[in-house]
Amino acid sequence: MSISEPNRNLALELVRVIEAAALAAGRFMGRNDKNGSDEAAVEAMRLMLNSIEMKGKVIIGEGEKDDAPMLFNGEELGTGNPPEVDIAVDPIDGTRLLALGRANALATVAVADRGSMFNPGPFVYMQKIAVGPSAKGAIDVEASPLENLNRIARAKGCGLDDLTVVVLDRPRHEQLLAELRATDARIRLITDGDVAGAVMTAWPESGIDVLMGVGGTPEGVLSACALQ
Repeated sequence: MSISEPNRNLALELVRVIEAAALAAGRFMGRNDKNGSDEAAVEAMRLMLNSIEMKGKVIIGEGEKDDAPMLFNGEELGTGNPPEVDIAVDPIDGTRLLALGRANALATVAVADRGSMFNPGPFVYMQKIAVGPSAKGAIDVEASPLENLNRIARAKGCGLDDLTVVVLDRPRHEQLLAELRATDARIRLITDGDVAGAVMTAWPESGIDVLMGVGGTPEGVLSACALQ
C-alpha cells in the first residue's frame, strides 16, 4: 500500500502520536528542564509509533544508536506489518522555548514511502529557504538574499518593504542579516524553532513571507515535509 494517498487510519494515528508527545512535554512548560521535556516527548512518541500498523524505520531521529536510547537513526518502529515507511521525528523542536514557557515549540513527525525520504546522513546543518504557496517555485537556495526577495515580491505582487523574513538569531547569520538590512524588507529574529518559522510562511495571517539561513538538517527535512 502506498502512502502517497494516506490511509485515513494512518493519518489519524500520526495525529495521536503528536498529541501524546505534546501533552507529555507540555507538563514541563516553563520549568527550565529541557532534558526532562525531551525525554518525556521521546518516550510518548515512541510508545505511540510502536502501536501503529506499519513497518517503519527512523531515517531522521534523535541521533545514532550509541547516543540515543530511543528514536535513534535506523530504529524500527510499528507493528512490523505493511506499509513500509521512512520516519523523521523531532519530538520537540524548540526545547529551550518550552523550558522558558514561550510559544512555537512543536512536536513533529513525518512519514513517507520506504526509500523516498531525503536522508541527510552525517550532515548537521543545511542552508534553508522556505516560502508559502504564493511564492512556490520563485526561490533558489543558491541565489542571493536580495535576488530571492525580489523574486518573492514579484510572485506576491508586492514591494520589498511588504516582506518579512524570519531568521534564527545566531552569530553565523551576521552576513545574511547585513544583506537583508540593506534591502527594504523587515526581519523577525527568532531564538529557536525554525520548523515553526518555516510553516508560518504558509499562513497568510502570520505575517511571515520567507525563512532564510542555516539550521539543523532534521528540522529542514521536517519543515519541507510540512510545507509539501
